[in-house]
Amino acid sequence: MGPGLIKAVLFDFGQTLVDSAQGFRQAEKAAQEKVLKDLRRSRPNLPRSAFMERYRELRRRFQAQSDFSRRNMWDAVADAFDAVVDGQQLRQWEQAYWQTVAGQTRVFAEAMNVLKRLRAFYRLGLVTNTQGQPAAATHRLRHYPDLASRFEEVVVAGCDGIPPKPDPLPFQICLERMGLAPADAVYVGDDWRIDVCGAGAAGLKAVWIKHRSVQRRWPDVDTAGVPVIADLKGLWDVLV
Repeated sequence: MGPGLIKAVLFDFGQTLVDSAQGFRQAEKAAQEKVLKDLRRSRPNLPRSAFMERYRELRRRFQAQSDFSRRNMWDAVADAFDAVVDGQQLRQWEQAYWQTVAGQTRVFAEAMNVLKRLRAFYRLGLVTNTQGQPAAATHRLRHYPDLASRFEEVVVAGCDGIPPKPDPLPFQICLERMGLAPADAVYVGDDWRIDVCGAGAAGLKAVWIKHRSVQRRWPDVDTAGVPVIADLKGLWDVLV
């Protein structure tokens, strides 16, 4: 990319600046048990294996559509088994889900120092998906004011009329607000489809962060032309 060519660095939030992997695992496990228990009120002989097969299928489908609303997905699971889940119950489950995620979220150890150092040379922006929160003001970024203050612009995609990543529009909106062209910035994110491919569709150079402390199954893809880093400190090798 070379010195002087990049004016700004844009970031994703989850699993890029903060680690929520353990929180999501715990929240998912608890949610699955709640949904299965509720379904068994009307279908007492529902096998766990059949439930989990359909649950995972629908979760993959929602993720592929960049629909991260847990309520919508759980409602679809219930519908798949000809059952109905009370809307108030779904809202309570979703609230508990995000409380679990928040309680297990940690800012990556190097994040604040790296962002502080980057600000001396680059402008910083953030483009993140809503993950089902109804508005930008309710995104979980609000729990990290010190982190949020590092960014000149924050775009929460998937709400307030902005389509979710990987649609190129959220990236374009951030660039427009900052008065930048795609060639002026690089985007850093953890999700190959949503972040790397989405940024590329918007004309941005992308950096794929596969953080060494995150336990997950990374997709096996051809990364030709896309730098891969194991933590945020690796950005310095990419940017210079």
